Formats: sequence, C-alpha cells, structure tokens
Amino acid sequence: MTTSRIGESERSEAEPRPWRDRKRYLWLLGLVAPTALFIATALVWAFNELGWNLVAPVWWWVGPLLVYVALPLLDLFFGPDGHNPPEEVMKQLENDKYYRYCTYAYIPFQLVGLGFACYLWTASDLSWLGIHGGLGLVSKIGLMFSVGAMGGIGINTAHELGHKKDELERWLSKITLAQTAYGHFYIEHNRGHHVRVATPEDPASARFGETFWTFLPRSVWGSLSSSWELEKARLHRMGKSPWTIHNDILNAWLMTVVLWGVLVVIFGPMALPYLIGQAIYGFTLLETVNYLEHYGLLRQRTASGRYERCTPVHSWNSDHIVTNIFLYHLQRHSDHHANPTRRYQTLRSMDGAPNLPSGYASMITLAYFPPLWRRVMDHRVLDHYDGDITRVNIQPRKRDRVLAKYGAC
Repeated sequence: MTTSRIGESERSEAEPRPWRDRKRYLWLLGLVAPTALFIATALVWAFNELGWNLVAPVWWWVGPLLVYVALPLLDLFFGPDGHNPPEEVMKQLENDKYYRYCTYAYIPFQLVGLGFACYLWTASDLSWLGIHGGLGLVSKIGLMFSVGAMGGIGINTAHELGHKKDELERWLSKITLAQTAYGHFYIEHNRGHHVRVATPEDPASARFGETFWTFLPRSVWGSLSSSWELEKARLHRMGKSPWTIHNDILNAWLMTVVLWGVLVVIFGPMALPYLIGQAIYGFTLLETVNYLEHYGLLRQRTASGRYERCTPVHSWNSDHIVTNIFLYHLQRHSDHHANPTRRYQTLRSMDGAPNLPSGYASMITLAYFPPLWRRVMDHRVLDHYDGDITRVNIQPRKRDRVLAKYGAC
C-alpha cells in the first residue's frame, strides 16, 4: 500500500497540472469603464453627505482619471503579464462562450450609462445627490469626458465584436459604435486597415516624425473616405447604389441618429452639445491608440513590387496586464493582425514583436506631447530597424530632414 501511494505521488508530481486561465474572472474588470459613471455618482453622493462638497465634483471626471492616472499607475505596479495559453487549449478556450458574454455585457451598461448622463446634464434638480439645482459647467464637462472615455473604450469592444463571423456580434459592434458616431470604423478597420497596415497608404498607421496632432485629422478623414470607397465598391459589385440601407456605413450611422434622436426627445436639445463632445473625445481616444500601434513601422516591398505580408514586427505591443484586461488584449496587437478573427482570450504575446516601454494607457498621454513622444519612441523605431532609417515609414514632408539627421544618403 505504501509503495502504491508513493508511486501515485511520483506520477502526480511528474504530470503537468491542467492549464487554467488565471485571468478568467479578471475580464469582468472590463465592465469598470461602462459602470464608472454609476460608481462616480455614488461617490459624489457619499462625499456630499460627508460635507466634502468641494471634493465631490472631482468624481465627474472619473473617465480621464481612469485613463490617464489609474491605468498607468496600475500598469506600473503590476507590470507585464508574460503568460500565453498553450496550443492544446486554444480550441476549447476559443469556444468558451463565457468570454464573449463578457464583451456583450459592456453594451447595456454603456447605453444605460449614456442615458443616465443625459439626465445628469439636463436635470435642474439633483437634490437627491446633495446638489442644489443642476450640475455646474465644469462638472458637466467632466461628465462629458467620462462618458466619452466609456464610448472610446466601447470602440475597442466594437473592434473585438466586429472581427467575428457571427452576424449577431457584427450587429452588436455597430450598436456599440453608435454612441461615438463612428460606425464607419466597422468597415475601414476590417477591410482597410488590416489590408494596408504599416504602409504609407494606410491612414491609421502613423509615420515617423508625424505628431499625433497631425495624424489625428489625417486618420479621421482618411478612414472616413476610405470606408465609403470600400463600401461603395462592394455594393457596386452587387449591382446596388451606395445610397441604400444595405450600406453598412449608412445603417451604422442611422443607429447613431436613432440613439441620439431618442435621447434628445427625452432629455431635450440641451443634451446635444454634450453628446457631440463626448463622441469627439471618444473617437479621439481610438485614434490615439491607432497612432501608437504602428508608429514608424513599415512593410517592405518585395521583388514583385507588392508589400510583404504583415508579420509580428509590424505592430507595437505591450503585455502590461492591467490595460490588457481593460482593452481585451488589444495590446497583443501583432497576434491580432496575424489572426484577426481570433478571440481576445486566445491572443498571445509574440516573439519578434516590438514592445512599447509601458501599456497603451501610459503611451496615450505621451502621444499628446510630441517632444516627449519623439524622445521615447524615435530611437526605439531606429533600434527596431538596426539603425537603417530607409526602412522606416517616414512622414513625407519631413523625409529629407529625417534622412539627413539620421545619416542616410
């Protein structure tokens, strides 16, 4: 009996333990963004009850506090993840519907939160919150940015859903984009960006020497016009006019018109300026992430004149666990471009992919300040290409200056 038990013990120690996803329940933290407004409201009430009336309004800025303060600090504290799911569990992990329900849950909280914000913007009596009259202008603007942050992070949720083959998830993607009036992202990202990524032709791939403030209008307008041309060409092949409800850009924008229209009817026209403001801030957050994901990276042309295939070396990555939880592994960007339909829980940190010095949340703030951005990122781009500036995607109007500065003939 003793021998048998020893043998069983030895076998137990020799056999690898079954793999389990240590982040399985952490993915629910992705719901912090769409519920942050309700948490902030509870904190405003509590602080007012305590008589801390001057501090309470700060919580209406919960969105910027989360994006620019909490996430960068948490990334710094918890650091990189460093764990990939093993190949043998990929299929099971991919088919586990729990993970997709985590993304589905974002949407009702997002829509209810937007409606609640409209109420707060327009209410003349908030005595139940300990506020005499309605919100002041500074609080309303803070609330606008907080709701915009929810919408911007919601675009990432739409990004996850929009890549899937399931028809329901594609429609949920458009619904999620309705808040920020960015429905054309559904077309441009899937059929434009993923084809032209890390090339001068892609409006969403930032160029070396290009500031975020120059990139922003180029990406917004370029993505909009590109998406229209892509959808127009698709409908033309079907013998249809682009001016049809079957146009996925128009039906996505129609969702925005309906959503905003219902909110304006219920809460009045005073809600409209804030709806517009939160949408602009929301899609600006998306474009900031676009800016840092492929900055300066370039796919080289082959002997045939075509661009080489997109590989892990063409996307900036970060494996910092906290922002990855909030953004559904968006920072494992190289694997996403290699496997666009792969669900977020199975995305891997890939060898050979260039890595940012911190998580996307930290880099967003850095992107707003071009001198700091260049100091941190330009040498990383050059190091990635072994100092060969000719292999870099350079801003055209700065090309001669950049080539001269970095020693290219």
